[in-house]
Amino acid sequence: MSALLAVSGCNTPQSGGAIEAGGSAAAPTPAVVQGACPPVTLREGTASYRTFAKGGKDDPAKVVYQASLADTTRQCVQSEDSLKVTVVAQGRVVAGPAGGPGKVTMPIRVAATDGEKTLYSELTQYPVEVPPGSTNTQFVFTKTDVTLPAGAGADAKIYIGFDEGPQSAR
Repeated sequence: MSALLAVSGCNTPQSGGAIEAGGSAAAPTPAVVQGACPPVTLREGTASYRTFAKGGKDDPAKVVYQASLADTTRQCVQSEDSLKVTVVAQGRVVAGPAGGPGKVTMPIRVAATDGEKTLYSELTQYPVEVPPGSTNTQFVFTKTDVTLPAGAGADAKIYIGFDEGPQSAR
């Protein structure tokens, strides 16, 4: 959670430039603009993910891992030609009756829309390790390279969630 709070320091605008060793000011850095930053929403029905032992689909006794996404935040940096967004989500993985410590890879999709138009969609196979001697762990998923057009409309929204479907855009 503290990582989310650190990233969500989004309410403090940054507008100054860096000072080089020679004392001259470098080009100003783009401003962090939260007013134009689309909200991040967990897509309906995609906040949880389960893996099952072979042949155990939908059998609660055969759950290997169950994962969930909870809190989300974002930070936007506006430039002349784009809006660069860093999307962050907090999650948790719990080993099921057929699972235990080890690695689980989860399909997490980040997508951005403006009305009916898809502006961005990418699926990430995100690995998380449940440590030895434990049956659960928390994680923070960060996607730093979400780039939207500078003119993304007021209806722009960013979605995040688990995606078990084909890797095509949704």
